[in-house]
Amino acid sequence: MIIIGEKINGTIPSVRKAIEEKDEAFIRELAVKQAEAGADYIDVCAGTAPEVEEETLKWLMEIVQDAVDKPLCIDSPNPRTIEKVFKYARKPGIINSVSEEKNKCEILYPLIQGTEWQVIGLTCDNDGIPSDVEKRISIAKILVEKADKYGISPDRIHIDPLVIALATDNDAVRKFVEALEGIKKMFPNVKITSGLSNVSFGLPYRKALNQVFLTVAVFAGMDSAIMDPTNRDMMTALYAAEAISGKDRFCRKYLNAYRKGIIGPAKEH
Repeated sequence: MIIIGEKINGTIPSVRKAIEEKDEAFIRELAVKQAEAGADYIDVCAGTAPEVEEETLKWLMEIVQDAVDKPLCIDSPNPRTIEKVFKYARKPGIINSVSEEKNKCEILYPLIQGTEWQVIGLTCDNDGIPSDVEKRISIAKILVEKADKYGISPDRIHIDPLVIALATDNDAVRKFVEALEGIKKMFPNVKITSGLSNVSFGLPYRKALNQVFLTVAVFAGMDSAIMDPTNRDMMTALYAAEAISGKDRFCRKYLNAYRKGIIGPAKEH
């Protein structure tokens, strides 16, 4: 499983405060903790007003890259912002994200053409997130086919079928899994990803729902996840899910993570 650390995001109150106060130490510590916990990529999202987003994102990128030797996942709803800060990345990472909204593909695909960069593709368009599975698969097909025109192979694309909050759609997880399976059938080499915490929005005791959703998604074939690697419960669920789904030969990764104290009850380590 590819882990994209989600903690450096300006929509999180503590991170917003650190951004406002230019608290470099706080951001650096978040980056280090996520890297040490097993993050493969560090997501950086300013979450600020549009007029200061570029400056903030550049600031975050520089701090994280000085702190850890992990590639970035550059995250912004504005493709023009990503385009402007892209040059500050020191190694190939992930662009977050393209979709069928406006002209995002036409701006971001040329940016990573001929590089080793990867990209997250959201199954939404100008009408928002489709409620039906078929439309999500159709959008995924368009995103992959557009990418091919720029020489971007399917294995460099992480498609997010966009799980909807269970509080608003009781079939949200079933639809996610069906979309995942449909996309994988069409493009076996495409990676499937998800922002896991969306599923529990608006409900109490969210971590229980997030853990079960992670287990279901891993078993269905999800390849990467935007998640908090410092959350022991989530990491335990991840390693357990990979073990029971047969993706961890002889449970070696599970056992190794337990011995290192990455998973399991904190009091035992």
